Amino acid sequence: MIKKNYIYEENKWNEPLNDSLDSDNTLVICFGASDIQTISEGLADVKNSFKKSIIIGCSTAGEIFQDELYENSLSIIVLKFEKTEIRLKNLEIKSANESLQIAKDIAQDLKDDELKAIFILSDGLNINGSQLTKGFNETLSKDVIVTGGLAGDDARFEKTWVLVDNEAKSNYITAVGFYGNNLIYKSSSYGGWTKFGINRMVTQSSGNILYTLDDKPALEVYKTYLGENAKNLPSSGLLFPLMIKEEGYSEAKVRTILAINEEEQSITFAGDIPNNSEVMFMRASFEDLVNGAAKSSKMLNKEEFDLDNSVNIAISCVGRKLVLGQKTEDEIEAVLNNLSDKTSQVGFYSYGEISPLGTNECDLHNQTMTLTLIGEKK
Repeated sequence: MIKKNYIYEENKWNEPLNDSLDSDNTLVICFGASDIQTISEGLADVKNSFKKSIIIGCSTAGEIFQDELYENSLSIIVLKFEKTEIRLKNLEIKSANESLQIAKDIAQDLKDDELKAIFILSDGLNINGSQLTKGFNETLSKDVIVTGGLAGDDARFEKTWVLVDNEAKSNYITAVGFYGNNLIYKSSSYGGWTKFGINRMVTQSSGNILYTLDDKPALEVYKTYLGENAKNLPSSGLLFPLMIKEEGYSEAKVRTILAINEEEQSITFAGDIPNNSEVMFMRASFEDLVNGAAKSSKMLNKEEFDLDNSVNIAISCVGRKLVLGQKTEDEIEAVLNNLSDKTSQVGFYSYGEISPLGTNECDLHNQTMTLTLIGEKK
């Protein structure tokens, strides 16, 4: 595998794009500003330089390049595989209610005896991430690793995009399948948040919409906890995610807000909030989040990798960025410190992260640092 990463900022690249890496087995992953006009010329350069390659990408709430955080930029990684085959599948999603079936359709199309992993980028708003991951789990073997993330839009929650046929489009999901035994693909995910307040019971919900907690209107309860921060909902809700303990699952999950409905007093989350599940409010300090990012990096199974010739895709949650503020780069550095100074790292701040749980089935995560380490056997 030959790899090269680039950053495009203020209408210029840090170095010229190497079009000799263009091939039918080259993957170019782009993470860019939600304001597409800011990076349109850079995306045109990518399209013109890599005409044979598979190009995917999405909007972000901040772009990661090596150990630095960028905004209003375009961070890309070019991967030219020598022994691994790659295939692309894009599908439009007209309603979040289609999330399960869309995932099944994508998985079925990419399914193959040689399939080893799938990397997903999805619209960040018109989606139910829990149903999306469920669709992949119901269609694929547990041996297939599925990772990725939901596109971001800073903390605005207005519009996200995914690259489809080299055009930025909303309401799409894109997925790349990786095939063959020469691929090395590992993932990890960790948060660092701690719970506060009392445990509460979900007494009414439907999919990813929460109506009542302990028989009280969900939005009313949330506003009580947020205090002065309530006036800035839904973005301020990122500072106080929910941890869910669902019956039948040993691992807790974290969910963050996508939208609120004042009339219904309901809250829409990035993933399902099951009825009768137990939930807790959460918060974190700078140190907790940075240590959590470092732990995610330490959790990666790096034994098979030549780290100098590997790529790490770091996907962190916009809520972590809001808490960390000017210290956001500390968590990015903490990840890279546990790899190699020659490991190429790109990534983005997202509206949700996709990675396996301990069961090896993928799931939606919020408020985590989720990592995907990619390489090829020599």
